[in-house]
Amino acid sequence: MGKTIRVSEEYHAWLRAHKRDGETMEETLRRMTRGPHPDDVVGLLSEAEAETAKDAVARLRNRDRDRLDAARDAVEDADG
Repeated sequence: MGKTIRVSEEYHAWLRAHKRDGETMEETLRRMTRGPHPDDVVGLLSEAEAETAKDAVARLRNRDRDRLDAARDAVEDADG
């Protein structure tokens, strides 16, 4: 039996948009989240560099979320 994970509606929509024909959601998630093994990247960044990188990622995510919210608001306004 599989496990259920909770993701935001935005992430689920993004994942579904990248789903290929005949691919399960698990296969899509595995393909989209594939990256280096954590052991392979340990020590590449100092703690300060890692914090700077995390902050940059958070800013980008917030900017993307703001753009998505603005687009959603525009569509809702157009629908009246």
